[in-house]
Amino acid sequence: MIIQPKIRGFICTTAHPAGCAAHVQQQIDLVCSRRPLTGMPRKVLVIGASTGYGLASRIVPAFAGGAATLGVFYEKPGEEGRTGSAGWYNSVAFEKAAHAAGLYAKSINGDAFSEAIKEQAIATIKADLGQVDCIIYSLASPRRTHPRTGVVHGSVLKPVGPTFTAKTVNVDKGIVSEITIEPASAQEIADTVTVMGGEDWEMWIDALDQAGVLAPGATTVAYSYIGPDLTWAIYRAGTIGAAKDHLEATAQRMNVRLAATGGRALVSVNKALVTQASSAIPIVPLYISLLYKAMKAAGTHEGCIEQIQRLFAERLANGASPQPDDKGRVRIDDWEMRAEIQREVADLWPQVTTENLAELSDIAGYRAEFLRLFGFGMAGVDYAAEADPVAPMPSARGAA
Repeated sequence: MIIQPKIRGFICTTAHPAGCAAHVQQQIDLVCSRRPLTGMPRKVLVIGASTGYGLASRIVPAFAGGAATLGVFYEKPGEEGRTGSAGWYNSVAFEKAAHAAGLYAKSINGDAFSEAIKEQAIATIKADLGQVDCIIYSLASPRRTHPRTGVVHGSVLKPVGPTFTAKTVNVDKGIVSEITIEPASAQEIADTVTVMGGEDWEMWIDALDQAGVLAPGATTVAYSYIGPDLTWAIYRAGTIGAAKDHLEATAQRMNVRLAATGGRALVSVNKALVTQASSAIPIVPLYISLLYKAMKAAGTHEGCIEQIQRLFAERLANGASPQPDDKGRVRIDDWEMRAEIQREVADLWPQVTTENLAELSDIAGYRAEFLRLFGFGMAGVDYAAEADPVAPMPSARGAA
């Protein structure tokens, strides 16, 4: 079938297998073009491993440090006449590249919130790896079925407190407008914390520890975001921010426990980037479009793969210091939050309109990066050619 992008709202409902493979290879090539990293983890579990920061968190340890990786995700395989999800194609491409490089790589496709997937991951680790010394938690989900109660909780993107009104942009149409979002109810706040907070992360670490597959001295890292004043009301002071506060409190509690065996639990605050998750947050795409223009002009722009390469190289590898802030968080959003960058974005924010959007922002770059998430717009891929949407996961390699 001929596969073209079909955009609905903030998501693309199609994905291109060859384009996704090219995107994955581009990230691998970038990592391989840099100096190999020493003191890296050897056996890595990535929970939420198929796109964005999670995918980068498999690529960097594998191709910069030779690590064995086990990825957990919930993605849709392709079938005859219908494309799979971008995350599925990304993971197929990653495993093929890892196997070709002689690296162990396996994937588990299913609901990471469930007990069954945790048990499957533990069984795989016992059989193949023995233990894992690094666990990356990079889940972003709109809902969670609680494994102990069976209750389905949904997350929302709402302010906590007053009604919030601010600029936003329709990325597809390039229309700048105002959006008003009503405040969240107490139940919506609680549900968002249940989905996006630290409870499931801690359940994973507890399960791994109790099963004896958590190596002494293991590091676990969950990803978060803080952001500037412009997005504060909808993000950090909103429902997602309440969930991130819970995540950070969970990290502090787990860090005390893991420190007894030389381990640690960290929250890494990452840069705002075009991801499937960030595209769904009102206001954020407009902020990112302005941010990209400023950071590209300053020569400090990074994508997911550059961010995670820097995270491991400068903050997580043996001998490196996490360089925590006053709340114990690792900050690789430091270049985004530089005063001169934030000042430029803040100056442009009140000026930007539909008419001058292309001039004042990098909306073109945002659109191109959004399409690349789904495998479109990659150089060297013939999008007019027939493509097979069925892309099976390669046969897994044996024990690492």
